[in-house]
Amino acid sequence: MKYIGAHVSASGGVFNAPLNAKAIGAKAFALFTKNQRQWKAKPLDSETIDLFKKNLELAEILPKHVLPHDSYLINLGHPEKEKRQKSLDAFIDEVQRCEQLGLDRLNYHPGSHLKKISTEQCLEFISQSMNETLRQTKDVILVIENTAGQGSNLGFDFAHLGYLIDNSIDKSRVGVCIDTCHMFTAGYDIRTRDTYDKTWNEFDKIIGFEYLKGMHINDSKPELGSHVDRHDSLGKGKIGLDSFRFLMNDDRIDDIPMVLETIDSDIWAEEIKLLYSFVE
Repeated sequence: MKYIGAHVSASGGVFNAPLNAKAIGAKAFALFTKNQRQWKAKPLDSETIDLFKKNLELAEILPKHVLPHDSYLINLGHPEKEKRQKSLDAFIDEVQRCEQLGLDRLNYHPGSHLKKISTEQCLEFISQSMNETLRQTKDVILVIENTAGQGSNLGFDFAHLGYLIDNSIDKSRVGVCIDTCHMFTAGYDIRTRDTYDKTWNEFDKIIGFEYLKGMHINDSKPELGSHVDRHDSLGKGKIGLDSFRFLMNDDRIDDIPMVLETIDSDIWAEEIKLLYSFVE
């Protein structure tokens, strides 16, 4: 079964996110557990945590269908040791916030070399940061998001994600989130039955469906292989609707949070209904 939702607002408190998801007919959702553009955040208090869990039950959404996203400031592969440590400390805090909220996964962008070190060195730094996080935390799965490869961001190649999984000290606590826009602009075509099958077979060979722990469902403003990260509403971009029909009928992609990050939040409820209408 598919669990579709959107990245909803947690404005006013994380406990509002489940209710915002319920309001658009979502069966899954993503959120930031703190301000994504600040390093520090006020710790979660017991009242906030209890209310979040209560509202999650009210929304009839399971914790495993929630896909929190970490701060955009974090770069686990930063070339400079001091800044990499600052990112690691912030990342560990994000994982611990998920633990407190009873959520079992955290979605994040792997990291960027900033054109100061090699791809290989950056991936090694990201791997080290992930493993240190695994040592210092428990229960929460580290869900690496594929990227468009814009600028110096790594994660656009399935091989990058495969490397980070292969070098993890606890493979039961690592996974990936595939963003359809990022996949497409990174050069993986999914528009026809043949290209969809080819791309996902490559994913399975290099990474494996057992590691797919979430998806971001977005159309793309830029062209295939452009390495530009700009989302679009479903059917209005360069991917088109067929790919999303294939997704909704792909049994390999069941029981994970599938989250809209399309550009018009006013039509998220319609897009959720549209996706479910594709199920044959």
